[in-house]
Amino acid sequence: MDAKERENSIDTANQPSIYMTILVGVVICVVGTFLRFAFDALWLSLLSWAILAVGTVICCKGVFRILGSSKS
Repeated sequence: MDAKERENSIDTANQPSIYMTILVGVVICVVGTFLRFAFDALWLSLLSWAILAVGTVICCKGVFRILGSSKS
């Protein structure tokens, strides 16, 4: 990897949109976790697990965008 490719990779990995994606995913995970322990109802537990799964997928998407930035 030459210097120009490395600079492009760093610029891509440092895009604010990637970190906003991760932040949104973390907030969604926190909401899902709170709902999981807030009340004791089956439907709320299922909903909280679904929200937590969505947040996890969003976070992983952001992380993989950072990791994949060197493959441009």
